[in-house]
Amino acid sequence: MTRVKNDQEVENAKQVLKMVGARIRSIREAKGEPNYEKFAFKRNLSRTQLWRYENGEDFRFTSLLKVLTALDISLTDFFGEGFDKMV
Repeated sequence: MTRVKNDQEVENAKQVLKMVGARIRSIREAKGEPNYEKFAFKRNLSRTQLWRYENGEDFRFTSLLKVLTALDISLTDFFGEGFDKMV
């Protein structure tokens, strides 16, 4: 039973990361920045890392804070849409 629970937790975490990545991309595009590379360059972010975040790869919380600062959005606003039914 423990293995099944752990597998479910890992799958849930992957789903949340994909949602976070989609939300980052959505906000960036809504702010008129269709190209992640140009956005990252202008904001002094790693282009590779931003691509990874937007594609649902795992990252540190401090990295999320840096991206949200670059997007000029608070944690409350970021997680205020679409995350209410998660975890």
